[in-house]
Parts: sequence; C-alpha cells; structure tokens
Amino acid sequence: MPYSSFVNPSPKLKQKREVTSFVRRAGRITSGQKHAWQSYWELYGIQNTKRIIDTTNVFNKPNRKLIIEIGFGNGEVLIDSAIRNPDNNFIGIEVYESGIGQCLIHLSDKKLTNVKLINEDAKRVLIHSFKDQTIDQINIFFPDPWPKKRHHKRRLINKDFVLLMQKKLKKNGCINIATDWDDYAEQIIDVFNKSKLFKKANDLTLNLETKFERRGLKLGHKIQKFTFQLH
Repeated sequence: MPYSSFVNPSPKLKQKREVTSFVRRAGRITSGQKHAWQSYWELYGIQNTKRIIDTTNVFNKPNRKLIIEIGFGNGEVLIDSAIRNPDNNFIGIEVYESGIGQCLIHLSDKKLTNVKLINEDAKRVLIHSFKDQTIDQINIFFPDPWPKKRHHKRRLINKDFVLLMQKKLKKNGCINIATDWDDYAEQIIDVFNKSKLFKKANDLTLNLETKFERRGLKLGHKIQKFTFQLH
C-alpha cells in the first residue's frame, strides 16, 4: 500500500504535533477492494507525491481543465463528474484504503482515463505536489465536521487552508463545498469572507446525491452547498 512512512521523532526532541483533519483508521477492507488495490492502483494511482505532479506524464490528454476532489469517499461524485465531463481531468485525494479500493473498482468498470487518485493528506499534497496557479477547481464535499467544540481545530477548512488553496488555484478558479453541519457552514462562510480573496458565486448544484448527503438528510440536517470564486 502506498501510505507514506514517517520516522518517529527522537524522544529527546520536543516537537509540536501536527493537527490533522482526519484520523488514520484501519477500517475494514473487503477482498474485492484489496484485489482492486493490487490490480488497478498502478494504473490509476499517483505514486510519488513528494515531487511536483506533471500532468503531461499523468494524463493521456494533459492540456485540460484540472479538477481536484479532496476526501472523495468511495468516489461516487468523482466518477460521476468524470463521466459527465470527459474533457476535464480529475485527481481525487483520499486517505482511507477502503474508499480508494471501491473507487478503483468503479474506475476499472467504467474504463475512465481522465481520473487519477492520490492516497495522502490533502494539505501535504497541495503543498508539495502542485505548482501555484495550476488547479482550475477544488471540490470538498462533506468534510469531517468534527462536531465537538474541542475538535473544531481539526476541521479542514480554516484560514490557513483557504490561503493554501488560493495559491494553487488559477485566476478565477473556484472551490465547491458541501456540508450538513450548520456551525461548520457558518465557519466556512466566515473564513472565506475574512480572507477577502474570493467572491461567493451561485451556489453549487450537484446532480448526484452522495451517501453523506443521504445520511445527513436522514438525520434531519440541512444540506448547504457553496461555491467561492477567486477574484
């Protein structure tokens, strides 16, 4: 598996622990998902995220609009978007093996050539793998809400991450976000407003209802979707 290996720091050195927006969970991975990893990861996976991604080496047709989806789950939106927009290139970033395995199964079934996957922390990927002003669109659908107040610092969308995305987006690039947590939606709007880097565009419309959206609706949550466009 392509998870990055990190050397534990010496106990003599005091280092501030990085706050991440996710927790690595072993989770259950099915035999079909394991087989997909073994059979299709080399075809669809981007292996080395410590160097700049060169789309001319990654995609058959590199000179296309580049769309990044962060935390794509099992890939249902990513794959649907790639099918509906065959003239765009898509890169999905996800940390959980089971979701990636399921996405690999569907990618193989659909024989898509405009989708690649990365198994890594999205923040690190954006910092190390993309040049500035190279991404046309970033999608973040139902990021972990970390609902407990003491965990809000783990939420992906904050001041620093918005600044990072702004650096990587092309002029007039946009960010699409969906959440079913009211206080997270308020935080998202507040962060983008304070950044003064984006303008709120027409709200995002999705023709596909994700499992996270279905779960939110079942719980009685309001689904909120936003599009922020870079000035």
